[in-house]
Amino acid sequence: MADPMDTTSREAVEQVIARLRHRPGPLLNVLHAVQDALGYIPPTAVPLIADGLNLSRAEVHGVISFYHYFRATPPGRHTIRVCRAEACQSMQGRALEGHASASLGVGFHETTSDGAFSLEPVYCLGNCALSPCMMIDGEVFGRVTPARFDALTKEWGVK
Repeated sequence: MADPMDTTSREAVEQVIARLRHRPGPLLNVLHAVQDALGYIPPTAVPLIADGLNLSRAEVHGVISFYHYFRATPPGRHTIRVCRAEACQSMQGRALEGHASASLGVGFHETTSDGAFSLEPVYCLGNCALSPCMMIDGEVFGRVTPARFDALTKEWGVK
């Protein structure tokens, strides 16, 4: 069962739809704006978006589930993005992914039980010379080893 949307969130979604509905092909713009406003796209927002843009719920849900960027659950206080592009993969990126998942106890697109971190994949941070890379809340880190990952998450977890 979907969580009921609070009045403030519902109003935010309705305002986004009203502001962007007249753009050509507005669905992606609306989804980005809703996620920017709320941190994620609540499942209860799907019918509002569908009705507001004259689309089916399946169309809206299909776009949300196709693009990895969109979240259907609230994010953690901090978002960790681990690069999965070729340069990082060639420099032990898979080992970093495995360590990140094991260390946090979550897989990609999941949030730790304490709500501190969400783990997300990213397909290039543009820092290939310093592979493997990751990002925490928009700050890029290069040459990330498992030990450096642990130190960074410890530091960010107490901020």
